[in-house]
Amino acid sequence: MKILVVGGTGALGGHAAIYLASKGHDVTVGGRNPAHPDTPMADMPFLQGDYVACDYTADRLKGFDWVVFAAGNDPRHVPPGSDFEAFLFKANHEAVPAFFAACREAGVKRAIQLGSYYHQAAPHLLEGNSYIRSRKAACEGARGEGRPGFDVISVNAPFMVGSVPGLPSAIFAPYTQWAQGLIPIPHFGPAGGTNFMSFQSLSEAIEGALERGVPGTAYLVGDEDLSFTQYFQLFFDAVGSDAKLEERDEENPLLPDIAIPQGRGNWVRVNPDPAEVALLGYRRTDVANAVKEVVAQFS
Repeated sequence: MKILVVGGTGALGGHAAIYLASKGHDVTVGGRNPAHPDTPMADMPFLQGDYVACDYTADRLKGFDWVVFAAGNDPRHVPPGSDFEAFLFKANHEAVPAFFAACREAGVKRAIQLGSYYHQAAPHLLEGNSYIRSRKAACEGARGEGRPGFDVISVNAPFMVGSVPGLPSAIFAPYTQWAQGLIPIPHFGPAGGTNFMSFQSLSEAIEGALERGVPGTAYLVGDEDLSFTQYFQLFFDAVGSDAKLEERDEENPLLPDIAIPQGRGNWVRVNPDPAEVALLGYRRTDVANAVKEVVAQFS
């Protein structure tokens, strides 16, 4: 199939693009900027655009059989001085459904919206978090554009861990350096935890959704429930450190409280439906392996 991966220059979209290409598909990556020159995505065709600016018109999307939308906007993308809620409303409530409407007009047959797990795994967080509400709106708005002959499926993922060859990471490089003793932060994880999933598992789930997903479905995917302390311990173990982390009800600079929407000390757990896991065909118990791959890349 001829596939466009929007957000394919980033980590999750980039991994999916590489994986889909390895399965024999003709993959084009889309994004605001070209792929990092050291990554495999740099060798793929590139379609420049910003979905928030409605750059991906139906004319530009013609010729693609399938589309994977892995772009999304979160608090990191809000321009300084901008109205936070207004930006997220435009990006997620309005621009995401408009993108999928353009896909339908272009004749795309099947599209995946890669979303966030919070509104399905912890719906009680919706009331107090405009970002989570905007991701729910994106999920529902994208699938709302589906019609006979144009299938839209959401794949909603938890905390992700993994690497893309040649792609820098402002998250995983510091985790590795901390575990190696290069960053002077005490050995602890903040209280609480969540579900984690590897890039590899997610790419398999995306492929499974493209191949076999039921139109209009929002799949809640995930792998392992871990405390944040257990998660960080995997990095220390992977570098060969003897350090044993403790759990503290204290903010860790490498996972600040703003990055824990459920609040420090709380959990968001995911128990994926076994039938859906089998349908999408993604692996489980892969988080430790993903951490080892991260450490191998950033050591």
